Amino acid sequence: MLPTCPYLPTPRPGLDWKMLNAFPANDRGAEFYDACLEYGHSLWKRKYAARAMLCLDRAMGADLKGDEEILKSWPMPYSAMVWFMRHTPKDVFIGNPRIHFQHYADRMNEPRKEQRKWRAWACWALARKVMHDLPGDPRHLVEEPTIKEIEAKLLRHGLPGEAAQWHEEWAHPTR
Repeated sequence: MLPTCPYLPTPRPGLDWKMLNAFPANDRGAEFYDACLEYGHSLWKRKYAARAMLCLDRAMGADLKGDEEILKSWPMPYSAMVWFMRHTPKDVFIGNPRIHFQHYADRMNEPRKEQRKWRAWACWALARKVMHDLPGDPRHLVEEPTIKEIEAKLLRHGLPGEAAQWHEEWAHPTR
């Protein structure tokens, strides 16, 4: 088992993929967000770092307005993403988060395409900073956004306070 991430809820024992499949496509709000965070933490603890990050991607795609109670305890999981990148042991597969987020951002579709796209670029910037030795994908030609552009787009498309939360994590990813 990997160590507990302080930025995610403690997972209940025995969680599996059925937990998320119980949510229909038109019901991906606060309960779905909470379930993604918990299941992602469960995957992490079982040494599935790459799958755990994908689960946090799904959490970031939840349909939230910003006033949900869950966000007071568990804001957008930028800190958890950084924590995973910093604490994944060498013998545990995490893939290349930089390439993952680059592809994810560039190929985003609806619903809430712009919001989800800029969250992916925000995670890409975190991956570049935290795992600076990872290469990008030279065959995937895409215009990479600046930090200022990411922050501006999160201000426009993100939840209230999300851009500041992300920027603080980007500026001080030392956890």
